[in-house]
Amino acid sequence: MARPEPMPGYGQLLQRGYRSLAGAVRGCTDCGWELSRRTWAENASLAWSETLLCLLCAVGWTWLRRGAAACLFRPFGEWCQLQPKDAAKMPESAWKLLFYSLAWSYGTYLLFFTEYPFFHDPPSVFYGWKKGMEVPTDIAIAYVLQGSFYAHSIYATVYMDAWRKDSVVMLIHHVVTLTLIIFSYAFRFHNVGILVLFLHDISDVQLEFTKLNVYFKHRGGVYHRLNDLISNLGCLTFSVTWFWFRLYWFPLKVLYATCHSSLQSVPDIPFYFFFNALLFALTLMNIYWFLYIVLFVAKVLTGQMQEVNDVREYDMEERKKTAVPKRVGEVQRPKSWKEGKHLKNGLIKDKRL
Repeated sequence: MARPEPMPGYGQLLQRGYRSLAGAVRGCTDCGWELSRRTWAENASLAWSETLLCLLCAVGWTWLRRGAAACLFRPFGEWCQLQPKDAAKMPESAWKLLFYSLAWSYGTYLLFFTEYPFFHDPPSVFYGWKKGMEVPTDIAIAYVLQGSFYAHSIYATVYMDAWRKDSVVMLIHHVVTLTLIIFSYAFRFHNVGILVLFLHDISDVQLEFTKLNVYFKHRGGVYHRLNDLISNLGCLTFSVTWFWFRLYWFPLKVLYATCHSSLQSVPDIPFYFFFNALLFALTLMNIYWFLYIVLFVAKVLTGQMQEVNDVREYDMEERKKTAVPKRVGEVQRPKSWKEGKHLKNGLIKDKRL
């Protein structure tokens, strides 16, 4: 077995990646729609039964979420006597925490408890690549779970989730991710796909866990210091892992492999520019969300925020404006707050328990 190639630095990534991209551009003499159509016809392997299975699972996720919210999460929030606004948002975070914990645990199993060397040797994701090659069952299961969930998430972002300042970017992220999942499966780039999903899911686990502790620190009319402490620690670890997994490991492991190593193993690899463009878009969105993290840290350090809260929430600015009355005849709290309503997809929806 060959020794794993050492992980490059940012300088090597930029130098070798640019050289490989530039060489691929010079060598592409007939790039265009006709080449894309021919490449798809010659290399794609995606059965209608697999597509149908993914769509059915997406519908299943939607109904499962509705059932879990109605029969488990909302009754639990009512039993804990959460504040109305927190009780309205808790089911969304609980559902996402449940899925991403499952997905990341399964990705951890594939990368660290099987014989797949992809994490420690990222260039190996393209070793032995052949068009139409068989996808191992354990990886195929991961693809069905993740592909169907992101198809469900596109619907959920529009019709089920709370509407936030980054919801449009989140919607684009889900479309890009689903496209990557479908095309990477069809062109048998499933090995690198598992690595991409693993490096992203851990941040979602920590984000939703932290948000749940924010919701639970005020319940039953009592402040719970333990949940506040956990949310503070969760925010710290979330910030660190976001940078480490998505802005350090993701470029140096995934982008290096797809931009440079892929051409070393498969000189005529199909849809080289398309896949790398989507991965670069994913990187830009990771940087975009990291700016929210920096904004949050800046607000904490300057004293503009005294506790952990999601700076993407629209109601945070409203709370800041209405928390301290001016004088006599001051601004009243919005009626929707008093009634326990919640901003959802741009509209005030009744969320009274």
